[in-house]
Amino acid sequence: MADFDTVVRGGTVVTADGVRSADVGISGGVVRAVEPGLGRGEEELSAEGRLVIPGGVDAHTHIEQKSSMGLMCADDYHSGTVSAVCGGTTTVLSFAVQGKGASPREVVAAYHAAAGPKAVSDYGFHLIVADPTPQALEEEIPELVAEGVVSFKIYMTYDLVRLDDRQFLEVLAAARRMGALTMVHAENHDMIGWLSDRLVGEGHQAPKFHAAGHPKLAESEATGRAIDLAELVDAPLYIVHVSSKEAAEEIGAARRRGLKVFAETCPQYLLLTAEDLDKPGMEGAKFCCSPAPRDEECQEALWEGIVDGTFDVVSSDHAPYSFDDKGKLAWGPEPPFPKICNGVPGVELRMPLLFSEGVGKARISLQRFVAVCCETPARLFGLYPKKGTIAPGSDADLAIWNPDQVVDIRWADLHDQVGYSPYEGRQIKGFPETVLRRGEVVVRDGQPRAQPGSGRFIVRDRPNSAEPLYRPSWSVALARRFGAVDFLK
Repeated sequence: MADFDTVVRGGTVVTADGVRSADVGISGGVVRAVEPGLGRGEEELSAEGRLVIPGGVDAHTHIEQKSSMGLMCADDYHSGTVSAVCGGTTTVLSFAVQGKGASPREVVAAYHAAAGPKAVSDYGFHLIVADPTPQALEEEIPELVAEGVVSFKIYMTYDLVRLDDRQFLEVLAAARRMGALTMVHAENHDMIGWLSDRLVGEGHQAPKFHAAGHPKLAESEATGRAIDLAELVDAPLYIVHVSSKEAAEEIGAARRRGLKVFAETCPQYLLLTAEDLDKPGMEGAKFCCSPAPRDEECQEALWEGIVDGTFDVVSSDHAPYSFDDKGKLAWGPEPPFPKICNGVPGVELRMPLLFSEGVGKARISLQRFVAVCCETPARLFGLYPKKGTIAPGSDADLAIWNPDQVVDIRWADLHDQVGYSPYEGRQIKGFPETVLRRGEVVVRDGQPRAQPGSGRFIVRDRPNSAEPLYRPSWSVALARRFGAVDFLK
């Protein structure tokens, strides 16, 4: 009789804590043992000469979601999650968007209906709060938090979803009361609008002007303001898709002051620059995302931020808009840059790109790679230790990774429905060969094999319970001493 359902044998197991040679024994979809010389499994998977890493947790994806311009993205919950698992990511956190006047409960129910029959990876939702009414904040959203939707996102830009500072404070205060985590897209809306209107008015409407219309100052100002608002109410804050050195400096300064500020960056900001937007014709539209790609100085600052802990997470911000009249070119074959959908695809290549450019080029260690791609997003968003690690009791989500596999990136070999990749033609080294999700092989020899609907919605714990990630801030402690924020208790 076999000792385990599955044994992954002879690999090098990598977690955020260390690297060791060990077998992984799996039964009932859960890791039961991680040690050398385990007994027999009903199924034996060889990992000789391979790395065995936790299944990735992508904390920022847009799947089967309408954009702020009202356009549906190219990936539904089947294609988007197939793409995820083929790149080693076994859990995605995507967004449920509350439009103006919409019920948060009804919105989340609609996203459950979309994801449940199709998802291949496990998944959860962040709620985008665009209409923070008293009923939403006091009745519906607390019910959603109790049901495992424990993180919210707000926008400081985009007309259809942005909140003003007072509304931002209301969401932060509500999140603090509920033990939830607030995420923010930090860009100064009026700076972007003012610059973009003038650029287009003077005839500068090509994709390359998208970068000029989304300046670094708009990002750093909004980042600093968001941090100040979070400090006022002593609420944790997670800043998404940081692209610039200046915004990173705002985050680093806040963390040195002991504030509960967390942040992510993305491969597009580590590998692309504003020059990629300046391609012939409308090709540059394929690289338009917000914030915009910057320059080499910013790239180096972001890599340094991954190493020194300024950035806790590397997410994909997978925003899959096709390059046609249903996506990037919905406002005509040559739309002005403000009418080009913001976003690039990347859920499948997030981990391989970071492995190749980070670990492969000695910028980051293997353990740091696992921390920012797997363990820390699981910790911050209430998934750990179920997800994000390889340890007895954790879900058997893991990728058998060939560190020597050379891949020439072609969209034709990927599994999303976007039609292009901004990384087309790059060569990377290191790719997952076999991927397990809760003990089931969902990718074998690089090919997907899971059934639609086999992914599960994950009920997440409230992240505020994840001490010591949340530390008291001195400024709020002083304010409390004088009774300035007692109303938040």
